[in-house]
Amino acid sequence: MFDTGPDLSTGLFSHIDFTHGAVAAVSGGSDSTALLLLLKHHLDRTAPSVRLLAVTVDHGLRQGSAAEAQAVAELCAERGIAHRILAWSGRKPSTGLPAAAREARYRLLAEAARAEGIGLIVTGHTADDQAETVLMRQVRKERLAGEQRLDREEGRGLAGMAPGTLYDWREWIVRPLLGTRRAALRDFLQREHVGWADDPTNADESFERPRVRAALAGDAGVQRVDGALALAARAGVERTQLGLAAAELILRFASQPAAGLIRLDPALLTAGDDRAAVYLLRVLVATTGGVAFLPDQARGEALFGRLKAGFLCATLSRTVVDFRRAGIFLRRETRGLPRAAAAIDGSIWDGRRRITLHDRSGGLLIAPLGDAAAKRLAIAKEETPQSLLRAARAAEPALLQAPERPGLVPDRPASQGFAAQPVVAPFARFLPSFDLAPARAVAGLIGASPLPALPFGGHSAG
Repeated sequence: MFDTGPDLSTGLFSHIDFTHGAVAAVSGGSDSTALLLLLKHHLDRTAPSVRLLAVTVDHGLRQGSAAEAQAVAELCAERGIAHRILAWSGRKPSTGLPAAAREARYRLLAEAARAEGIGLIVTGHTADDQAETVLMRQVRKERLAGEQRLDREEGRGLAGMAPGTLYDWREWIVRPLLGTRRAALRDFLQREHVGWADDPTNADESFERPRVRAALAGDAGVQRVDGALALAARAGVERTQLGLAAAELILRFASQPAAGLIRLDPALLTAGDDRAAVYLLRVLVATTGGVAFLPDQARGEALFGRLKAGFLCATLSRTVVDFRRAGIFLRRETRGLPRAAAAIDGSIWDGRRRITLHDRSGGLLIAPLGDAAAKRLAIAKEETPQSLLRAARAAEPALLQAPERPGLVPDRPASQGFAAQPVVAPFARFLPSFDLAPARAVAGLIGASPLPALPFGGHSAG
């Protein structure tokens, strides 16, 4: 039986629903090793039938990584924990390596979870990691402000890592140790006589995070860590509240007259909550344009101000914003639409539509429907201007039969053969739990797939 101590034995996992199992991301470092053993203890005690799979991602970036992964495998074998080692293969980028490694890690973890039918990934991010993240973003924000440039995420990033993040609209990544200091986890491992690996890159101050980590080391950093965690807590509450207010405005003022066309009631401009209205506008513009990041705060505020001033037609983040007597309409601009290309099942087209093929025979192309074909479609008479309906339809994907002669693309769409499910572009890859309310509201508005339930608030299955 583990001597987990009162500070680690309660509160870490009891609020997480492990009914469908869990994948634990274990690098072999102290944080993830402690996470694995504590989680194993919790499940053995409360839900012994739940599946637990430990996954180690070997990034192949330095000597010794394979040996460290093997050490995790041996620990798992000793403790009766299923384990897999996954390698990040292929060429590594010369710049942005930490971000690329992080993306590869989450992709491989998600693939492992999906293969096992598990929808939950647990990581060992600690309070120290959270403080480092917040301070890095704070420094970046201050630097950009000094250069009179605004970060695309402004203060939203000061909330740090969310307790839960939905990856690819499918798997939940949860971080139960965000309130736990690294020193406490290492004390636990030492009491249990379990070792861990120290990644030398964590001390390489040519990278930003190790520099911040060094600045927070020792007694001198305690106050800065506490301040960063308090800042993250406040920013997280503010971000959640702003999202709730924006979601309410979406339900009140937004509608979808046709696929690819969103209408905002002009009453939004005088609803009395300009801050939430600007956030709503930024989210809907990014979604309509199929871009992964929200337009920055300054551009969002400027657009909202221009809308308040009267009718306009403007473009932001690949989205045409057209304010007419009939309402404020958002649609994908025609510039920069994808060219005809082979249809790939499960791919995201133009950042806006997830493609599902019904015909697996091959030889199919996907391309925008186009103006000519859109004009030939019969559109029922309604209040929405016909020109907007046709423009929105022209930017929607159509499946084309591949021509016999290369280089020719017919303008007649195939009548069947595929489905194009809308996606909420700015949240499609990573959806922090702070942003659940606006993501859910937009998904309902455009007909995206429902969100899987957040794995918090319940109890583990027995």
